[in-house]
Amino acid sequence: MNKIKLYKVKIYLSILLLLSFATAIGQTDIDVLLKQYNTRSVPYISVQELKMGAENYLILDTRKKEEYEVSHIPNAIWVSEKVNDSIYSFAKADKSKPIVVYCSVGIRSEDFGEKLKKLGYTDVQNLYGSIFAWKDEGYDVVNAQGKVTDSVHVYSKVWGKYLKTGKKVY
Repeated sequence: MNKIKLYKVKIYLSILLLLSFATAIGQTDIDVLLKQYNTRSVPYISVQELKMGAENYLILDTRKKEEYEVSHIPNAIWVSEKVNDSIYSFAKADKSKPIVVYCSVGIRSEDFGEKLKKLGYTDVQNLYGSIFAWKDEGYDVVNAQGKVTDSVHVYSKVWGKYLKTGKKVY
């Protein structure tokens, strides 16, 4: 094989390797992000598991009010990012009732879930990938009027890259 053909083969193989690496990273963006920022102090629940049994959970949206108003998971209660400001919105709940917390991707909700556990809530789970994963799985989100919407507040352009479907709102 002459040097030019060998060189072209090496370039071709390098491109294939880079493309496969890029594809692998794309498939695990949320995984990498959550491993970097979360400690798993609040166990995860998958979007599929929540969807199948949503009526069994108290679903708490821990994002900012403007994010919640753009869209949220049906029947979710907005609780603010600060436990002390929002504990009263669901304080009457049985502390052993299963609770699912979520935010955009699952980082802020883990922090909120930790605070709930410290307050005595015993069954708290963090929605893996949060509302982005929920929407990306094709499940409905609703706006402040309770109507199904395609819009999702993505918090910022940096975080917006993790939402693969829907209309991104900043």
